Amino acid sequence: MRDIVQKKKKHQFPTAYTVIIIVLLLVQILTFFIPSGNYATLEYDQPSKEFVITKPNGSKHKEAATQKTLDKYKVKIDVKKFTSGTIYKPVAIPDSYEKINQKKPGLGGAIYQFLSSQVNGIAQSIDIIAFVLILGGCIGVVHANGAIDAGMQALSKKIKGKQVLLIVLVMGLIAIGGTTFGLAEETMAFYPILIPVFLLAGFDRMTVVATIFLGTSIGTMASTINPFSTVIASNTAGVNFTDALPLRICMWATCVIVGMIYVILYAKKVQKNPKASYVYNDFAKEDQEYMNQNQSMQESKFTWRQKLTLLVFAIAFIVMIWGVQQKGWYFTEIAVVFLATGYIFAFISGLSEHKFVESFVNGAADLLGVALTIGLARAVSIVMEESHTSDTIMNFFSQQVSGMPPLLFIWFMFLVYIVLGFFIQSSSGLAVLSMPIMAPLANVVGIDRASIIDAYNWGQGFISLIAPTGLILMSLMMVNIGFNKWFKFCWKLLVIEFGICLAFLAIGLVVY
Repeated sequence: MRDIVQKKKKHQFPTAYTVIIIVLLLVQILTFFIPSGNYATLEYDQPSKEFVITKPNGSKHKEAATQKTLDKYKVKIDVKKFTSGTIYKPVAIPDSYEKINQKKPGLGGAIYQFLSSQVNGIAQSIDIIAFVLILGGCIGVVHANGAIDAGMQALSKKIKGKQVLLIVLVMGLIAIGGTTFGLAEETMAFYPILIPVFLLAGFDRMTVVATIFLGTSIGTMASTINPFSTVIASNTAGVNFTDALPLRICMWATCVIVGMIYVILYAKKVQKNPKASYVYNDFAKEDQEYMNQNQSMQESKFTWRQKLTLLVFAIAFIVMIWGVQQKGWYFTEIAVVFLATGYIFAFISGLSEHKFVESFVNGAADLLGVALTIGLARAVSIVMEESHTSDTIMNFFSQQVSGMPPLLFIWFMFLVYIVLGFFIQSSSGLAVLSMPIMAPLANVVGIDRASIIDAYNWGQGFISLIAPTGLILMSLMMVNIGFNKWFKFCWKLLVIEFGICLAFLAIGLVVY
């Protein structure tokens, strides 16, 4: 694994860590100029079966959990959505924004916040970090017993002449996961496994990250039944998400097919001429050494231990996807699955105790940088939350869009959600914060609220393709590619997908 994932090279563009720190610094500076403020929020309290109303100044009181209470606060949502647990986060109350008297920190306080947010970001992301490190350990063991090399040799014979199917199958399946249940961070597990597969197919590392990351980002952008974005946003906006499903399925299919064609055209160009790769100068020697090594091992036997190891590993992925989709698992449960897998590997891998532990630790070390990046990215959200500036940005944009013609309104809303999606990476968090504020504006300009859901989905999803606060930097670290190379690869696709979003938003005004 270490031979494939890691690479010592001179970076001309700042590393992922530096990019996140720069973004964090810019956000920290912005908090000095953006006034602090909050919306009042309404949340259902399960033990008391009452609504908890939190005012902008932080004071709280309880009221009866009835439709009358929701109507009183202009929250146009069925009370059953709260009592059933469908909406479980605090919902912003329309027209309740107030500036709050929060003293801006001095230089010392700002420096402390800058540093403490990074520590707290790592602490708050500990479940994801644990998953990444345990996963890395498992991959290290699979690599150490030769299962990956032997398996890739067997697979390379099967896919000979059909390499493009790899892109179609992997990207398609991941995009399905993204649009249905929000498959995202979990895809980190696929990079170390698929890098050697794609290299043996004649592709490069950019093709790997493009296939996996574009699959998940396009899939989640064009969400159809994703409970963490489309469903919760529709519920919060007071509309049925199934009413707009046909158009959203068409949007998903269009974006995914365009993405596949874009990646395939690039992959074929690299396959024909390796020097056409955007990362050829960075990895040509290392990848060629791996190819030569693999060719020299083609006659090696694919042992039963190696087959069993890969089978158990594959079952772990299936259990992970099942648990996330059917049982609502999060990263603690997923980490437990792979930790159990690691224990099984100890008995079936054929490695000695010392070799097993060494391989597991080395595998975890390979992904330590990714784990730290996850924590640092969380720091940006912490600074926004502590400075109480997210609601101020929301209030500003809600005032700007009121009174526009329908087409300009929905296009501008798309741009608004691109900005909001940069700062608020949680899809469910952005939904419950923004929908009670933005959805009523649709009635003002005379369009269906489903169009607001689309602008929210596609706007926040679009910015995720390049937002340093999102998944892209972690994905690039898995293949050790700089952000500048990624932007060089994808900027044309960004333009195309941007146009597709605008076109479908316009179609939505006619269809809904």
